[in-house]
Amino acid sequence: MMELVQETDKILEFIRQNKKKFENALLTEASNVRDKIEDILRFGNIDLVNNAHKLVGYIVEGRDQELQSFAKQEGIAWATHELTLSFKLEWVQAIRRTLWDFLKEYNEVAKEIALEEFFLLEKKINSSIDQFLNIFFINYSTYKDSLIKAQRELVENLSVPIIPITPSICILPLIGSVDTFRTNVIEEKVLMEIGKLRIQKLIMDLSGIAEMENQVIEHLMKIIDGSAMMGCQTVITGLRAEVVRKMIHLGFKFDKNTKTLGTLQQALNQYLIN
Repeated sequence: MMELVQETDKILEFIRQNKKKFENALLTEASNVRDKIEDILRFGNIDLVNNAHKLVGYIVEGRDQELQSFAKQEGIAWATHELTLSFKLEWVQAIRRTLWDFLKEYNEVAKEIALEEFFLLEKKINSSIDQFLNIFFINYSTYKDSLIKAQRELVENLSVPIIPITPSICILPLIGSVDTFRTNVIEEKVLMEIGKLRIQKLIMDLSGIAEMENQVIEHLMKIIDGSAMMGCQTVITGLRAEVVRKMIHLGFKFDKNTKTLGTLQQALNQYLIN
């Protein structure tokens, strides 16, 4: 084992002495990535060539802790900047092939690696590269999922903007299409905010919605009922004729606790001035 450690030091020194040759060989191997190196550096501040030398150093010297930390850092960086995974895979596999070509060249020059040591070295290097890729992809996927979740929560919050106008009165202006997914978000957000903010009156403005499916109308009615159960009166404003017609045909009607007004302005005049 001591002989193998001494040998890896010599191998790493051989690669360093032939740094430019190694880089040229690597760029030849990674033909698809080669033309993207400057873009990746500019867009993600990731220097692929220097990082390749860093990775080779960790692999050859057996610095597993630093290799794992580097793989995690790289995974998060590639996920953050939404860089193409196929480029990363091609680049690392090109590093593997180039490193083996240099090991072969080193042994032809030095003739110092015994057969047993060569197989140990092969196992060690391939295991380290596989470990790097595994940790990279795990962290890429984990961080990507967290970004998607954060973006989805942001979209959900923007799609259900509950705006406090007094300590007990809030406005919920709904704009655009309302589907089953969005009504589920509305239900969760409305009931949660009523409990958290102690909302007594929620002005739900529907003037920005021209069309609603039957199940969406039914779900909104249930949300209004749920709000009433928590002590919050719902004031509906801006109902369009198309929606009202559909509600009539479906036999839906608001209970006596729910009030309707023609416009949001009417509701603001009534509840803010009075």
